[in-house]
Formats: sequence, structure tokens, C-alpha cells
Amino acid sequence: MVATRKPATGRPVNGKHNYKVIGTRPIRHDGLDKVTGRAIYGADIKLPGLAHGAVLRSPHAHAIIKKVDTSRAEKLAGVYAVITGADMPKADNREVDLGEGAANLKWASNNVMADDKVNYRGQPVAAVAAVDQNTALQALGLIKVDYEVLPAVRDVREAMAKGAPVILSGLVGDDLGKKVKNTNMARHFRHEFGNLDEGFKKSKLVVEHEYELATVHQGYIEPHNATAQWTADNRVTVWTSTQGAFAARRQIAGILRLDDSRVKVIPLEIGGGFGGKIPVYGEPVAAVLSRKCARPVKLLMDRKAVFESTGPTPGGTVKVKIGVDAKGKMLAADADIRFESGGYPGSPVGAGAMCVFAAYNIPNTRIDGYDIVTNKPKSAAYRAPGSTHVAFATEGVVDEIAEKLGMDKIDFRMMNSAKEGTRRADGPIFPKIGHEECLAAAKNSPHWKSKLVKNGPNGKKRGRGIASGYWFNIGLKSVVTISVNTDGTAALVEGSTDIGGSRASIAMQAAEVLGIPAEDVRPVVVDTESIGYTDVTGGSRTCYATGYAAYNAAQSVVSILKERAAKLWDIKSNDVDFKDGVFFNKSDAELKLTFKQLAKKLDETGGPVSATGSVDLSAAGGGYGIHIADVEVDPETGKTDVLRYTAIQDVGRAIHPSYVEGQIQGGAVQGIGWALNEEYFMDQQGRMSNSSFLDYRMPTTLDLPMIETIVLEVPNPIHPFGVRGVGETPIAPPVATIANALYDAVGVRFRQAPMKPGRVMEALAGKK
Repeated sequence: MVATRKPATGRPVNGKHNYKVIGTRPIRHDGLDKVTGRAIYGADIKLPGLAHGAVLRSPHAHAIIKKVDTSRAEKLAGVYAVITGADMPKADNREVDLGEGAANLKWASNNVMADDKVNYRGQPVAAVAAVDQNTALQALGLIKVDYEVLPAVRDVREAMAKGAPVILSGLVGDDLGKKVKNTNMARHFRHEFGNLDEGFKKSKLVVEHEYELATVHQGYIEPHNATAQWTADNRVTVWTSTQGAFAARRQIAGILRLDDSRVKVIPLEIGGGFGGKIPVYGEPVAAVLSRKCARPVKLLMDRKAVFESTGPTPGGTVKVKIGVDAKGKMLAADADIRFESGGYPGSPVGAGAMCVFAAYNIPNTRIDGYDIVTNKPKSAAYRAPGSTHVAFATEGVVDEIAEKLGMDKIDFRMMNSAKEGTRRADGPIFPKIGHEECLAAAKNSPHWKSKLVKNGPNGKKRGRGIASGYWFNIGLKSVVTISVNTDGTAALVEGSTDIGGSRASIAMQAAEVLGIPAEDVRPVVVDTESIGYTDVTGGSRTCYATGYAAYNAAQSVVSILKERAAKLWDIKSNDVDFKDGVFFNKSDAELKLTFKQLAKKLDETGGPVSATGSVDLSAAGGGYGIHIADVEVDPETGKTDVLRYTAIQDVGRAIHPSYVEGQIQGGAVQGIGWALNEEYFMDQQGRMSNSSFLDYRMPTTLDLPMIETIVLEVPNPIHPFGVRGVGETPIAPPVATIANALYDAVGVRFRQAPMKPGRVMEALAGKK
């Protein structure tokens, strides 16, 4: 890794420049537990009387369930309970907000356990709880299901074709406000402003192309898990690896037809999620099994089930049309975005529409978005959901326009860059953003300035590509409680599950306010009964929003401690000031106490000190990144190697630079895999043919160069420390970056991902 941290640009935040904790690199608070194996993950849970569950999944992508016979399984020795869709509470059609998208409770219930129909291969149709895992699996083999197999709809084109099988008979589609029946189109919406026709009429150059991306999976290491106990007082406790304990509680309670207060979710350590662990899967099933057998039940997924039964990011098509004047100024842009939702409505097409033209200032735009049901697993969020898709299309068209105009590709982007005051195509006006600064940093980077030798060894061809990416970030609700210990340390309680080091980043923001080292703040992630409502760890909100809540809680602690110091000195609290961890009398410099010294006097000044900070943030600072890639293509095999890769990103304020760099590098790596190898390979019957890490081709260290990072700090004006979300932006540019680099190498525009060797060979053959 090569990391360059640029000095802050833009206006100062609260006049502060010299932070004591922010910007340092302390050892993460949970590091010791994780490297020594003490950290508790979902598979580690052991409870008295624990039963082990297993789920029977459909072998068909689309079928009617005519009959399920569980009689033989129920008679097997060691089996405690068997359930089917008939045992699930009848959920209603209410929608619940998950923080990163919404869930319709009826469809969510059908997704975790089918009732009369299966809409994708791997959908659960029955489940067993038994004395051990082997008995549970044996019982599954005794369950007989009679299916009427139906034709499978594998992608958006098949789903929208005339005469296509209707997947959800009860679905009423929304076509620009008009109700549509007998359709696979769940929703069609439009964002439009300016005069699009006039803009294209005035354009001297118009470029339009359609791009296609395959379904891909987040690829987290830890499979889904759930342990549930439904007790006699009609309360449910769930232990699970989730990105949001409260979002999980809301889904579980809704599916089980219980009040939220009757469900307690205990979040465990999470072995990766990237958005894929926001929905629930086994949790309601384990709960219903527990109610039936009157003992706790644990469910663990295997890898095949993770691929076939949990939410990948959708495949789909994006058509982009952009017009420019003779000088290269963008005048009009049109986008048609069609995403697979999987077996039930709810793709991230809305987020894609927010991102598609967000890097540019375009006066006339129209965006049409389509959410389309297909016979695949219900789609879920995956790191900037929808943004990678639309960046692939927009940045490909932008690159082609720059080439046709004979303009430098960065200069063309800079001329048309979004900036403070630009209206995003779906409506919002940008505050201070860092896209221009990222472009400038890219142009001045060692990578962009370096010379690329176009001809590699053995006839290989080399090329360089560049692309922009954007993620809007979200705010939402967070709560943090801080308690002061008499030894001068602080306990921090939060509801944000930790995926990428958020314990450290939250603790560091509190420590900065309190004027103590990061190591003196002990952060703990707790269950849904031990902290106030906190939204998901997702949407690039955690360091921003939960950090803001920690800032508020720490400020309240400081205010209380000022009163305690005033009591000791027999003065008014307004006469006490605080800076860099020291309380002092404004008029008598001799009267001062450090945070630790004052903490020792809590018992003699009024007792324990604690404070809670909460936020409900409607806005967040958008994040921009520019990626540069050098690739080498072997014309004989079609294999593409990434020789060099640089990711430039505005992070607002780098709380913990090591984690910032790691997030940027991780997103880039996932995007490279998406660009070159990863896909759900479906057969004619809609069955995934590569549902293992052996066949689903994710990049390894042997496939990648060291990812160089350039971290820019353009402070977010609406956060006390200037924080912007970091984790999602870096997955937006890679597919477009690699595609543009491939064009530079071999002279062929790739508009379908992944750009795998066979596809490259076909393109080269077509060129010849």
C-alpha cells in the first residue's frame, strides 16, 4: 500500500486544525479480542437445550408449491420441530424502513419461508429443528415437496419481454403513477428538469450507449447465522450477525406479528456484510422453530445457500445519452436504468438514479428508473448500491465524448464538474463537495503523470483509464451514551454494529472532545434494550452520524464536568473553560484540573457522570472518488492484469487514516473483481452454476497490484469534525475505470461486465 494524505482544503471546521486524536492511528479497540479468537460471532453461540436447525430450499427458480409432506421428517428420532410456510404468521403489506431501503413485510416473510410459490432457486420451503445438525439434515431428506415447475425469467430483458411469465400474480406495478397489473415491473419513476429536447437540439455532439452488468455477490467471509429463543411470555431474543440490530428487530417483529418491544436483538461480531447483512433470513425461521419446540434454535447457512438465497446486488442495464456543445460543455443527459429486484420488488434503482449524473453540472436531464422482478434471489444493498452500475455507463460515455472532442479526459471532466451550488439531477443542491479537488489531485498524481509503455512483453497491450464515482451518504438516527470512570477513562455505549473499525472512529471523536487518548475511551456495541434506536451500519453513515452522536454526548459530559469543577472552586460554571483535556478558571490560571484529575473527584462533587447524545440527520455530505488504472491485456488469451491502481477520494476528515485507506482499497478491490471476473452464471432454468468461492471468481492478492491511495480532506460543513462517509464511494468507479483502460489498451469499448477473458477475445475477434 502507498498512501498519501493531502492537507485539508476548504474552510476550517469550527476553526480547529490541530487535533490531538483525530488523524492518528491507534490500535483498534476490538483488535485483541479478534486476533486472539475471543470475539463472539454467530456460530459461537451456545445455549442450554440448544436445538440445531436446517432449511430445505427449492431446487427450482420458479415453481408452484402444490404440496409439502413433512410426516416422515416429524417421526425421525431426534427431531423437535418441522415448519413450512403454513406455520409462519400471516404478515401484512406494511413497509418498514431499514435505513438503506425498505422492506414489504409480506414479501419479506415469503422470502424467508415460501408459502405457495417459489420465485428463485434456494428459496426456503421448510425447516427442521433437531438434536444435532446431522439429524436436522437427515430430516430434510425425508420431506417431500410436489412442485409445478414454471419457466424462469433470468434478467430484465426477459422480464419485460412481451408474453413473459408473471412472477408475482398479486403485484400491481407503478408506471409513473399509473397502476399496472400482470407485470414484472414493480415500479417506473422519473426525475426530470430543464428542457431535455432543447438541450439535445443545441448539442454539437451526442453519444448514447447501453451498458449491462451481471448480478454479483458481496462475498463476505462469514455466512449468515441466527439463534432465536421464543419464551413462554411471548418474547423473542435473537443472537445474530447483522449490520443493524434495530433494523433486524423491526423486520423480525413485523414478520412475526409482534410489537418491537417483544423482540430483543443481540448483535454479534460480523464477519463482513457490505450491505448484504441488513435483511433478515434465518432469524424469523429460527424463532418460529423455537416457539414450536420450546427451546432455542440455531441456524447456520452454508456457502451455497449464501449465494443462492441471500441478496446480491442486481444485474441490469443502464442506457446513457449525453449531449455537449462545440467546446465540450454538457447541455443534456438522459438515463434509462433497469435493475433486477430478484424474486420480490425492491432493487436499489432509486439510489442509482441519485448517482447517475451526480459528478457533473448538466442543465437539462431526465432519468427513468425501473424496478423489475426476476427469478433470482431478492436483491440487497452492496456498497454504494446502484452507483457502480450507473458510473459504468456515464463514465464510459463521458470518456468517449472527451476522445471525440480531442480533449484531455480530466480537463473535460473538470470543465463539467459538479460543485457547491450545483443541482443534482434528482433535485438536491450540493453543499461544499470535493469532486474538483479529486480531479485536480488525479491530474497531479504520480500515477497520471507517469509514462505508460503501451506495448508490453510477448505482444501484450497496455492501457490507462480513469473514472469518477459518487455516493450520496446518509445520516439518520444514532444514539451514544458516555459514562466517566473515576480513573479518568470513559465507557462509550453505541448501537452501531462494527464492520470496518467504527468502534475506533466513534471512540476517537469522543476522545477528541474529552481531551483524552483514544485508548481511554472503551466503546461497546450493545443490544436493542441497552441503547436508544440506532439505524444500520450502512449508507456510509456510521462514522458520520454515530460520530456526531458521540460528539454531542461528549460535549454534554464536558458541560457536566465544568459544573463539577465550578463546585470545587466555588465559582459559577460559566467561569470554567475547557481545552485539550484541562478544565481551568478563566480568571485564575492557577485553578486547573485535567480530565483525569477531575474524574477522581466525582464522588465528592455529586457522583456519577454520564450523558447521552442523539441525532436524526436528514442530510449528509456526498463523497467523490477518482480512480486511475493501468491494465495489460494478453491478446492470445484475453486475460487482463491490473498493473497499477490509484484511488483518490475526498473523505472530509480522516478520523483514523489507516481505516480510511483500508476502506478505499477494499472498495477498489471489490470493484476490480466486479469488472473482470465476478458474476452469477445462470443456466437456462435460472439456476446458479457457480455457487462456491471456487467457481465464483473473486480476486486474490495474486490478481492485484498494491492499491495506491490519495486521501483528500475537504471538510463536510454540516459535521463538527467535517466527516464524510468513506466506505461506499470507492466501489463506484472501478468497473468504468477498467473499461476505459481496456479501451485504451485494445481500442474496443466494453459495455458489458464482467470483462472476462472470453468476452475480451470475442471483442478482439470482432475488431479484426
